[in-house]
Amino acid sequence: MPATKMQAAAPPRPVRHVPHLFWGAGFAALSVAILLSLGFLIDPARPYAFDAWVLRMLRRPGDLAVPVGPAWLKEAMVDITALGGATVLTLVVVVAVGMLLVSRKWMTAALVAAGTISGSLAVSAAKEIAARPRPDVVPHLVEVSSQSFPSGHSANSAIVYLTIAALLTQVTGADARRTYLFAVVVALVTVIGLSRMYLGVHWPTDVLAGWSFGTFWALAWWRIGQWLRIHPHAAMPQDEREPVG
Repeated sequence: MPATKMQAAAPPRPVRHVPHLFWGAGFAALSVAILLSLGFLIDPARPYAFDAWVLRMLRRPGDLAVPVGPAWLKEAMVDITALGGATVLTLVVVVAVGMLLVSRKWMTAALVAAGTISGSLAVSAAKEIAARPRPDVVPHLVEVSSQSFPSGHSANSAIVYLTIAALLTQVTGADARRTYLFAVVVALVTVIGLSRMYLGVHWPTDVLAGWSFGTFWALAWWRIGQWLRIHPHAAMPQDEREPVG
């Protein structure tokens, strides 16, 4: 018997929203950015009063060259801080873009590459414009050469890890996995920034500014990816044009 009714269209996929943890980080970044902006309008060259206090609190009172905590903690912080360095972040971006390319996610790969590279260039420009000297209240435990504000490790790690995580949520399902991914990324970016203070190479406000900048940057590129996926005239490959929120 021939069918008399057309097959019902499959229901549209639900709109996927960025995890609430990411929005929470964005609001926190906005608050920090406002506070830092007010302080730098008053005196752009002078660190906040608590900057030096925090760095001294992370060292032994009788010897500021020795950090607080067990001996292994210093080595751990050196290893952790490397996760926000140029070499590791470049490898992360190359691996992520390569994975997306072999998965035929062309536009997502392009967004990851464009967002992370442009973000790194923006951070370098900001450091040159601010030209803030490195902390001198405690000895540095690792070698540094560039300007202090904002923290390049904090900003670039947030840009790379958060941007990749944000854009991956637009081409993957399973809310639990996406939430877990963001939780891991936020924790990783946090400890990288803390390591810069522990090693005495950045003022706390450098780190706060880096976190804020990187979070805003990742949110911006997530929004660009969202627009491309839902805009009817965007040149997005069909297999990547998924409803996102």
